[in-house]
Amino acid sequence: MKDTIIIEALEVQFRVGVPDEERRHPQKLLISLYLEKDFRPAADRDEVALTVDYDALTRQLIAWGEHREWKLIETLATDLAQWVLASYAVEKIRVEIKKFILPHTQYVGVCIERKAP
Repeated sequence: MKDTIIIEALEVQFRVGVPDEERRHPQKLLISLYLEKDFRPAADRDEVALTVDYDALTRQLIAWGEHREWKLIETLATDLAQWVLASYAVEKIRVEIKKFILPHTQYVGVCIERKAP
């Protein structure tokens, strides 16, 4: 059985970009997370401790990325997936990141999936 918690389009201000100039100032990114785990125990007992506290996760994610920088959104997505898998009891994560940098496009983005070891 696959259960998924979705955090859709969390707006963050992180430093990402290949040129140094692009990383000088934080820029808006939208991050979506899809966290897979069997949530039946949490649902059966109505207990947040048995699931993913998405309020805590989003606050920690923002703090985790505020003072870092990446050249590639691919690296950011990979680092973020590894951090979530190490910090939260989820079996699989999908990370989508949207960046608003190219003219004539709504956004550029990346989507990765990783499994817990």
